[in-house]
Amino acid sequence: MEWLGAAWFGSADYQVARFVLQRGIAAIYMIAFISSALQFPALLGERGLLPVPRYVAGVRRTPGPTLFSRHYSDALLRTVAWTGVVLGASVVLGLPQQGPPWMPMVVFLSLWLLYMSIVNVGQVFYGFGWEILLLEAGFLAAFLGSNQTTTPVITIWLLRWLVFRLEFGAGMIKLRGDGAWRDLTALYYHHETQPMPNPLSWWFHHLPKPLHKVEVVGNHFAQLIVPFLLFAPAPIATWAAAVVIVTQCWLLLSGNFAWLNAVTVVLAFSAVSLPDATWPAVPGSSGTEVPGMPFWFAGVVLAVGALMLVLSWWPLKNLFSRNQIMNGSFNRWRLGNAYGAFGSITRDRHEVVVEGWDGRTWREYGFHGKPGDPARLPRQFAPYHLRLDWMMWFLALGQPGMGWFLPFLGKLLAADQATLKLLRHDPFGGQAPLQLRARVFAYRYTSWREWRATGAWWVREPLGMLVPPIGAGPPTPES
Repeated sequence: MEWLGAAWFGSADYQVARFVLQRGIAAIYMIAFISSALQFPALLGERGLLPVPRYVAGVRRTPGPTLFSRHYSDALLRTVAWTGVVLGASVVLGLPQQGPPWMPMVVFLSLWLLYMSIVNVGQVFYGFGWEILLLEAGFLAAFLGSNQTTTPVITIWLLRWLVFRLEFGAGMIKLRGDGAWRDLTALYYHHETQPMPNPLSWWFHHLPKPLHKVEVVGNHFAQLIVPFLLFAPAPIATWAAAVVIVTQCWLLLSGNFAWLNAVTVVLAFSAVSLPDATWPAVPGSSGTEVPGMPFWFAGVVLAVGALMLVLSWWPLKNLFSRNQIMNGSFNRWRLGNAYGAFGSITRDRHEVVVEGWDGRTWREYGFHGKPGDPARLPRQFAPYHLRLDWMMWFLALGQPGMGWFLPFLGKLLAADQATLKLLRHDPFGGQAPLQLRARVFAYRYTSWREWRATGAWWVREPLGMLVPPIGAGPPTPES
């Protein structure tokens, strides 16, 4: 017997879920690979801020498998990245899904391995939780089957378990962390001090404080209660998924968190069961018969289920540990990870402002997403990831960053074109400044009255010097 069609193993109720999961995860892989193709060489390439060849030569082994362990070149990196874009696009177009189940499986495993190769040499620029989240999601998506099979229920439940760890982990880290989450005042500060505000963040910040408390209560409900309902029978699980989707869309509207919110929305569809749905674009959802699945594929799915069951012990233990970690991997393959976000809330916003000296005045460099000019409205970039801008936020918090920041200043002093392309505004038009300095400013949103009077979104005040004037030019007054 070639096909297995037992209802407990494969179900046509999840055809819409599979449609969204496969295409959504693949689309986010495309964004991740495009981000790497455009930013990685300047940040981590042969002449980058933290060159991969130097990193690989200086460690006993990389954090996980990578194609770059023996040889790295910017050309190879770009080949890997654009190959990932093409593979992701093929899934978005539904091409491998038309064939037998091994076709989408091979494509998704390739996406996982290619992106893992990048992440495992990405150092601090790839240390974000959504990197390992995308890796785990891509691995699991490899076992969703194709249009020629029903959707494996085991894979659907593994994806729900991933959403549970993501949401419940974030809820627990908040509950155990900053007191502002417990006294419901966290959002008095969050919209103003988050790493990269978007065009609506100013407006969210100025919502009435009682509504901010309602937001926090809603967040606790969505992250501490709703995740358990993802494992309930339909339609309860579907409604739980709807709550996750709505709360993540709220976060999408209020901030720039790369693809974290977008991939969570996609993953939440694993709990969406629509047995009576009729969607002509989705095979099996409009009355057409979908076969079961080959025994070999069923065996693979069972093996993956057993593997993830074993790997789940460590993140499960972590969820209920007093010393809970967030956004960590327990193995080199980035599977069965721990997740979490914003266990602590920053009350004040500090920004590092980089300025160049032209012999007469100090002129400010502009970043794409990081606040700089107080009159400039923050832009929307998510789900795209601006890695340099994010690291500037961590630098302003006082976290160690000179390993990459001083090389960054050196690149600006040399007017390095690859580095300048990471910025929104070069005040010297591609020429080298005489000197550079980095100052720290306190930023806060303007009040309603200040905004009406000036049109500015921020008020900033200088706090001090992070890096005094450096360079070979004539001395400045500060020098």
